[in-house]
Amino acid sequence: MTGLSVSTTVRKNRLAVTLAVAGALVFAGSTVAVADPTGALGFGSSALGSSQELVAPTPRLASVDNFRDVAGDGAGYRGVGGVQMNRGVFYRSNALLPNDADLAALDGLGITAVYDLRTEPEIVGKEDRLPAKATYTWLPTLSGNLGGISGKLKSPADAVAFMQDLNRSFVTDAAVRASFATLFNSLADTSGAQIVHCTSGKDRTGWTSALLQSMVGVPWDTIMADYLLTNEYSRLSIDRQLAGAAAASGPEMAAIYSPILHVDASYLEAGFAQLEADYGTVYNYLLTGLNLSPQTIAVLVNKLVG
Repeated sequence: MTGLSVSTTVRKNRLAVTLAVAGALVFAGSTVAVADPTGALGFGSSALGSSQELVAPTPRLASVDNFRDVAGDGAGYRGVGGVQMNRGVFYRSNALLPNDADLAALDGLGITAVYDLRTEPEIVGKEDRLPAKATYTWLPTLSGNLGGISGKLKSPADAVAFMQDLNRSFVTDAAVRASFATLFNSLADTSGAQIVHCTSGKDRTGWTSALLQSMVGVPWDTIMADYLLTNEYSRLSIDRQLAGAAAASGPEMAAIYSPILHVDASYLEAGFAQLEADYGTVYNYLLTGLNLSPQTIAVLVNKLVG
């Protein structure tokens, strides 16, 4: 699936250092200091060690198949220096259309806020069904007319290129960046467990999750593996949609549609290659691309690993 300007091997080596070090934060009491963007201070000091209590496994929801913890499951993902991410803080999901049993499971997680990144056409007739104590924030986040553009695709290769461009737009589109800025500020300002979702929980939501993991130095291989889990979690749903497309429009159209329903490493690679080209590091993207304050970034890091 092709031709990115930065190879996967190079990005694994560079991002493992760049993502963790360039945005390093050191906490000293109530004072937050932003480390030298060159990475002179490193990341994952003992001051950032996690003291999280045992969190129950994230429930697998039958009716919301791509619902997951951004921090992973089990002991949680680890960042630079072995710093462990806190589970039960940020969740990622596809559209929240839970059945009664799954809604009860969500209620049990103490969700306080839900952020919906879908556009209005994506929501019509598929409005979220919210946990009892959760507030709802609508943050439509998309570059261009997804439906209109995807309808013009002529081959699976066109679809792959389209998805790569979509991920690049998370960096290049000012309106999209503004929406992500609002999201990250809200995640920092709101207490309790929070859910971020779009329609399938894979592209806009996948980007959000990858950034949060990057902020605490989760290795690139782990970030990518987590991103690709959508293909496993949503497999039955994807298969149903492809079968429906094949029945309605033929197998050739289903083959074109398949890259849009799945995630591929090249999609996230494209977004991060664009980020590196435009901003150099994740930290600079957060600071100047999203206009987040160092204090907001520090609050997010503290929630993730504090």
